[in-house]
Amino acid sequence: MESSSLPPDLGVAARTPAARRQCIARLIAHTHIHSQDQLRRLLSAQGFEVTQGTLSRDLKMMRATKIHLPGGGRVYVLPEAGAPGQSRPPGGSTGWANQRLARLVEQFLVSVKTAHGDVVLQTPPGAAQLLASAVDDAMLPGVLGTIAGDDTILVPTTSETAGVQIARYIASLADSLKDERRP
Repeated sequence: MESSSLPPDLGVAARTPAARRQCIARLIAHTHIHSQDQLRRLLSAQGFEVTQGTLSRDLKMMRATKIHLPGGGRVYVLPEAGAPGQSRPPGGSTGWANQRLARLVEQFLVSVKTAHGDVVLQTPPGAAQLLASAVDDAMLPGVLGTIAGDDTILVPTTSETAGVQIARYIASLADSLKDERRP
């Protein structure tokens, strides 16, 4: 699934870092990229010669992550436009993100509270950013985003009702994992 499935408008005249990153985004959006080496070869075919280090920095800056595909294998994905931290596999769902959220809730959630449509999640020191990222990736209906400090996450929602539903859902993830461990 390499260059044959690329859109015809992929040629970029400028060879700037911004143009290279735009090319990376298009490649990831239209091709299952399994490795940095594969991406580097595809970039080379588009006229971008990059080192592995430069490519790693670009992917990190673009918040690229690798996810498992349902049929096996891992591919790079990027956050969706307008939704910081939210990634979907090409043509895929967010089931992987909900599994990640459940795992991180099990590890790091200390408490869940609501106030006027906002959800406040408490974590141990240093864990808030990681759990906030999982909340973003899960794309829960009604979540507007997350703001994370060191041990506290603010989850603004679209309404008070949405806030209560999200808080209950997150709390249920912790409860369901505890239930699974009971003999």
